[in-house]
Amino acid sequence: MINKEEPSQESAFFKRDWTKGPIVSNLLLISWPMVVMELLYMVSQIVDMVWVGRLGSVAIAGVGLANIVIMIVMTMDFGLIMGLRAMIARFIGAGDIRGASNAAGQAILIGVVWGALITVVGILLAEPVLRLFGAEAAVVAEGAAYMRVMFAGWVIMELLVMSLFSIQSSGDTVRPMVLEACMRVVHVAICPVLVLGWWIVPGMGVSGAALSNIIVHSLGVVVLLFILFKGYSRLRLVFSDFRPVPGIVWRILKIGIPALIMNLQKSLGDVILTWLIVPFGTVAVAAHSLNCRLEMFFMAIAMGLGGGAAVLIGQNLGADQPEQAKKSGWFAVGFVEIFMVAFAAAILLWAEHIIGIFTTEPELVEVGSVFLRIAVAGYLMMGIVFVLQSGIAGAGDTMAAMIFSVGMTWVVLLPLAFFLPGVADLGVLGVRWAIVAGAFAGALALMAYFLMGRWLTKKV
Repeated sequence: MINKEEPSQESAFFKRDWTKGPIVSNLLLISWPMVVMELLYMVSQIVDMVWVGRLGSVAIAGVGLANIVIMIVMTMDFGLIMGLRAMIARFIGAGDIRGASNAAGQAILIGVVWGALITVVGILLAEPVLRLFGAEAAVVAEGAAYMRVMFAGWVIMELLVMSLFSIQSSGDTVRPMVLEACMRVVHVAICPVLVLGWWIVPGMGVSGAALSNIIVHSLGVVVLLFILFKGYSRLRLVFSDFRPVPGIVWRILKIGIPALIMNLQKSLGDVILTWLIVPFGTVAVAAHSLNCRLEMFFMAIAMGLGGGAAVLIGQNLGADQPEQAKKSGWFAVGFVEIFMVAFAAAILLWAEHIIGIFTTEPELVEVGSVFLRIAVAGYLMMGIVFVLQSGIAGAGDTMAAMIFSVGMTWVVLLPLAFFLPGVADLGVLGVRWAIVAGAFAGALALMAYFLMGRWLTKKV
């Protein structure tokens, strides 16, 4: 029987019914913690490199290569997260708290099994995989040391991610944000100690940077499992939730596998794009890399609002309110575009100053600022892509999101990236304009599909 629960007074916000009340305020309230979480995650990406940088260029190169492999593995989690988010949001919208809790338990179980597999494979294949990059032996050794420690704690990583997104998908986005902030404070404090050594703590080099992540993740998992088992969120886990339920597992994977493929193909496309820029020289590659880092920052708001829209869409569809779901997506697009226009204006005015934050090399500042100004047009469309992809996936229609992403990358972006530099005589700028064209094509296709409304009838 469906277990409907009303939020208690002391936790009214955390157990709020997001299918009721003004859509705009609901969207902003549920999304802003997600935006902050995206920005906090970027801190974790920067902190390691700041202190590893003290160890020299070999350590930097090794950790850089290791992180490419780690990020590819992490994109596989995205598929499971999409399945988890769609399932829990639907259950919550329908008032089935027990079903949502059971789905969370099944997702955590899948994550633990996957994490154990990655631990074994990652530790065994760390060096062989890194050798494929053709790097020097010393660089491979440093990268392998970092990877082995990270993959040794991969079960902890899976527990953290699945627990965090379970709570977030239930509609409580504030507690995960607060926990993420606390974790990053601890990370910033212990990372230099473990990397460089202090007092009785020996310096562990790149392994210390990896270990600092595992320690922080472990602390986060303890807190999250306490919240979930004690019922301090809308969800409340019991040990029976971890007994395999093939029907639930299949439903999560059925939604998640297309999202997994979507992210893997995008990662491969990014690698090919970088490969196309390499012949234009080191400055071009460096300028492209800086632009990719800046894009992560500019798109944090789009990813946060897209995540919020996905939760609202899933819950409203579960509550049989398709019009509310549709409006949630369009309002998210509107808010993202407001921010993207502001970012675009700032970039057009101060591109050189923005690139100058990262480098003082005149040629790199010049090329990087040209790349950044070209990217402005793409950012206006990429915000729409992030929001609508997340929203459609939140409805459980990950197959459509995957098809549009594949088309955007392999039908538009990469063919133009091959064609424009030579045939159109645009040089390296042709690759950057190809990225803009891909964003336009993806945004237009997603908006047309969103208007059609077929995703509203998706069963999960």
